[in-house]
Amino acid sequence: MAVTVSPERDTVAATPMQRALREAFYAGAIALGLFVLFIGLKTDQNISNELILVQRWGLLAAVVIATAVGRFLYVAYGQPFLANQKIADVATGLLPASVASRFFLFPAFIVAVIVAALLFVFSRSLTGWVGAEPAGYLQFLRALAVIYALACVIYYFRGFIHANFTKLGIAALVLYPIIVVGMLSLMSWSLVGGLQGSLKWVDNFGIQILIYVMLAWGLNIVVGLAGLLDLGYVAFYAVGAYAYALLGTQYGLSFWILLPAAGAMAAFWGVLLGFPVLRLRGDYLAIVTLAFGEIIRLVIINWREVTNGSAGISGIPKVTFFGLMSFNVSDPNYIGKVLNIATSSAYYKIFLYYLILGLALLTAFVTIRLRRMPVGRAWEALREDEIACRSLGINTTTTKLTAFATGAMFGGFAGSFFAARQGFVSPESFVFLESAIILAIVVLGGMGSLVGIAVAALVMIGGTEVLRELDFLKQVFGPDFTPELYRMLLFGMAMVIVMLWKPRGFVGSREPTAFLKVRRAVSSSFTKEGHG
Repeated sequence: MAVTVSPERDTVAATPMQRALREAFYAGAIALGLFVLFIGLKTDQNISNELILVQRWGLLAAVVIATAVGRFLYVAYGQPFLANQKIADVATGLLPASVASRFFLFPAFIVAVIVAALLFVFSRSLTGWVGAEPAGYLQFLRALAVIYALACVIYYFRGFIHANFTKLGIAALVLYPIIVVGMLSLMSWSLVGGLQGSLKWVDNFGIQILIYVMLAWGLNIVVGLAGLLDLGYVAFYAVGAYAYALLGTQYGLSFWILLPAAGAMAAFWGVLLGFPVLRLRGDYLAIVTLAFGEIIRLVIINWREVTNGSAGISGIPKVTFFGLMSFNVSDPNYIGKVLNIATSSAYYKIFLYYLILGLALLTAFVTIRLRRMPVGRAWEALREDEIACRSLGINTTTTKLTAFATGAMFGGFAGSFFAARQGFVSPESFVFLESAIILAIVVLGGMGSLVGIAVAALVMIGGTEVLRELDFLKQVFGPDFTPELYRMLLFGMAMVIVMLWKPRGFVGSREPTAFLKVRRAVSSSFTKEGHG
């Protein structure tokens, strides 16, 4: 019998550097294929209003090279470094010092504070001293110094912050306008200048973020607690906004009367949406809710006799302080005249900030209270397993309807506030993209986690607003570069990163509200056959 022996081939494993070069090449090739039409070519209009293609091969090459270099550095140095962090020293038996302890050094913290303070003090003189272009880079350096200093403070006091995160967060939100006005007043050496300068920071970085926090907390009741995927949540936002706009302009009713009315109307439409989808779940539920959101938007556009169509509704009355003080300078009870203070448009923005903060905290309080009640536990049971929920005797019909109605009510509250803040509403503010952004905030923050959703809204919406301030990027990528247009790219990158490293979100938590906090012994009479 003949025996055939096949010689073994010597296989040599690729070195880390070879693997890094190979993966860098693959990453660059994938980036080239993905962005060649998005970045390499751009549609524009010439002087004759003809559509032309603008070639941006240099920007495309920069993106591809940056992607390849980033992948190379991660595979060649990042992965081995992270692997070595898990290997204990043979002599001492200790793990290496953490990256954070080596990055957040106290001398570097002092330097960052000094740099930030100096650049804040001389911010108005930088352009005259060094020119416009270097001044933009110095402003970016100031922002990095502030971020590093804040990160150091969070790292040094991480134990205290983790134990008192909610209290510290609420305190920071309450003091935010005061801190902003104080810092800007010190920079301009004028209280009036500080008030005027605070308009952008209170409005864009305060009110805007809190609106999305409230919307995401309202959607969290439907998606995070009840487990019902809703892609048309912006419809309730639109119902609340148009309810306040129409009733306020046509009948002159007060905001404080129309706020609960808008919430009740949105809750009513939430119940109307809930009835057709009682037997649906998963993808089918998502499609129906998406269609509902589009139906509401199309009705607003086409019902011109009532909603004024695409032109929108303008002249929406402002909010007053319960009728006691007004924010219109021409009114006799204007806040400046009543309190005998200087006239400023910042008073109204600060008042709106505290108003939306109160509404957001009300949303959080109601959500927490409902979670501990039987209806909240029914939502969680429905989220985990609808069949088991039904077998326990829970009425899934009322459970779904209460989830839709409650979430829609808070969406209506946010919509009425949005209309009062803008003074103008139109269908363009309630497109599907808004629903996608709100749902992305809920998923990124962690479904069911109020703190995580607030952090996600701060990062995503605040990060979008920060992009508008990065004017120095135009000096790098050209004067036509608009950083805020890349916010959806950042949304996608953030979702991919979070899904890879934190699948449950920033602060994901699915812990039920009903559980035994103390281990207890159970009598054997309850655990014998037929009893447990």
